Amino acid sequence: MIDYSAEAEKYDASRGGEPRAEVAAAAVERLLPEGTRSLLDIACGTGIVTRRLRRPGRTVLGTDRSPGMLSLASERLPGRVVTGDATRLPFASRSLDAVVLIWLLHLLPEAAPVLSEAARVLRPGGVLITTVDKDEAYFGTPSDIAELTEPLRRAYAPRVTDQTDRVLRLAGRHGLGLIGETTFPGLGQGRGPLKWHDAIAADRIPWARAGAPGEVDALLRDLKALPDQEGPRPDPLYRVVALSRPPV
Repeated sequence: MIDYSAEAEKYDASRGGEPRAEVAAAAVERLLPEGTRSLLDIACGTGIVTRRLRRPGRTVLGTDRSPGMLSLASERLPGRVVTGDATRLPFASRSLDAVVLIWLLHLLPEAAPVLSEAARVLRPGGVLITTVDKDEAYFGTPSDIAELTEPLRRAYAPRVTDQTDRVLRLAGRHGLGLIGETTFPGLGQGRGPLKWHDAIAADRIPWARAGAPGEVDALLRDLKALPDQEGPRPDPLYRVVALSRPPV
C-alpha cells in the first residue's frame, strides 16, 4: 500500500487538488439527509474534502491512521481530527448521524471489517456514504487505454473490494440498504498512456499487479505504443452510494 505519510505534502496536488475536492464534497452533500448534525469522515486524509462538509449546527470529525495526513487535516479542522483505525473506531456505538468513506474501500484487502465498524457507530436512521468501483471509474468512457486494459481488469473483478454489489451485500448484513447514489468527475485526473505505463510499472495498480508477468509486460509494451503518450484520456467519473437502516 502507498505510504500516505510520505505522500502527504504532495497528495492533494497529485489528485486533483481543490477542484476535485469541491465536487467530491458536493456529491456527499447531495446524499446527506437534511438535518445531519454529526458526521465522521473515515480515512479523511488531508481533510481537503472533510472541511467542505462543515455547516452551521453540524459537527464534522475526521479520523485517519496516517500521521502525515492527520498533521495536514488538523490544520484544516483544528481539534476535530483523531488518529484511528477504520476497523477500530474511537467513537461510541450509535453516536453519529453520518459516516463518510471516500476512496478507502478499494485500498483494503477486505471491506467487511470497515463496513461493520461504520455501521456500529451509526445511529438508527443514520447514513453511510461511500465511493464504489473507484478503479473502474477511469474506464466508463471508451478509450484506447480502456480497451487495452479490459482483459486484466475483467480477470481481477472478483477481487475488487469496493465493487458495488459486494459493498451492498456486506452492508446489508448490518441492515443497511441503498437509499441514494450520485457521481462526480475526477477533474484533471484522466491519465494518458505514459502515466498508466509508469503507474503499472511501479506496481501501483492492483488489477495489473495481479496479472501474469507475461500479460503485464505485453500491456506495458502496448501502452508505450499508443499515440499521444502524454495526452489525457477522459476524466474518471466516480460513483457514490448512500446506505441507511430504518430508524428503530
